[in-house]
Amino acid sequence: MTSQISVPQQEGRKRGISVGRFLSQYGIVVVFVALFAVLAIASPAFLSTRNLLNILAQTAPVGIAACGAALVIISGGFDLSVGAVFAMSGVVAAFAVNVMDPTFAILLGILVGLILGLINGAVISGFGINSFIATLATGFIFRGIATILTGGFLVSAANEQFRWFGNGRVFTVPMPVYMFALVAIITGVVLAKSRYGRYLYAAGGNAEAARLSGIRVELVRLVAFGISGMAAGFAGVISAARVSTGQADAGTGIELTVIAAVVVGGISIMGGEGAIWRAVLGVLLIAMIGNGFNLLNIDPFYQSIAQGAIILIAVGVDSRTGGLVRQAWARMRLRSSAKKQLANS
Repeated sequence: MTSQISVPQQEGRKRGISVGRFLSQYGIVVVFVALFAVLAIASPAFLSTRNLLNILAQTAPVGIAACGAALVIISGGFDLSVGAVFAMSGVVAAFAVNVMDPTFAILLGILVGLILGLINGAVISGFGINSFIATLATGFIFRGIATILTGGFLVSAANEQFRWFGNGRVFTVPMPVYMFALVAIITGVVLAKSRYGRYLYAAGGNAEAARLSGIRVELVRLVAFGISGMAAGFAGVISAARVSTGQADAGTGIELTVIAAVVVGGISIMGGEGAIWRAVLGVLLIAMIGNGFNLLNIDPFYQSIAQGAIILIAVGVDSRTGGLVRQAWARMRLRSSAKKQLANS
């Protein structure tokens, strides 16, 4: 009798785990495809090449920043200075393009982002300050410096080569789209195929266990913040090139959009899980919501409500399905280990 009851219970538990794993792994894909189909049916203009390319081009800076921020979140941290780094890099590039070759000005803006990101990582790793608080504070500092540099005015960057970097097209595809794809591919490969990527997962999953395994968690997170700063700086330079202007208040609130996109994409806010393709889908999903509301002439106030609801659902799904799946698999591994020990004894 006991065995007849336990077998169905085990099968039901396995099915529950399988469903939970599927939702945790591919829920964002299902939602993305469903929303895409709904918008394609509701608005014929949605599927036009021009509209789709506009979505990608307008989303590119946020997407680039999200790829870097995803690494920080997977490592177990937060970066709330993304918007400030975005603005600072754009301002520096706008100043530099007036006195040097545009290529060097772009590289300088990206370098500034890298340096600011490393400062974040050094503050967090060196002083043991919570990343949420530390990057919130450094964000105020970085944006304040950008305001001082500009004096509160716009910085003109009237250079055709610089402007082409943000507005040019190759085979009708805007340059920012290529940049977004490049950053997504590079960060995706680093996360999925490199030893450093494995260290990121370990640091975010269980920092203490990672340290006991010989992983230098603080260094891993320092590099992650450096990459996040470089990505935010790259995004800021592209944004400045698009409007041929650097401004200290650029990117205000972009850090929240970036984190929202990463979380909506299914990257665990607790760290230790996720993939770059998830962040990309999260960014595109939020962009499609905005684009769909505009095409359907729906009041933009409802757009904020929809985005907030989606974020809550995404976090709820992660905490429920992801957490339950992790616990279930942990119990299964423990039982398997116990059986092996009994067999060996």
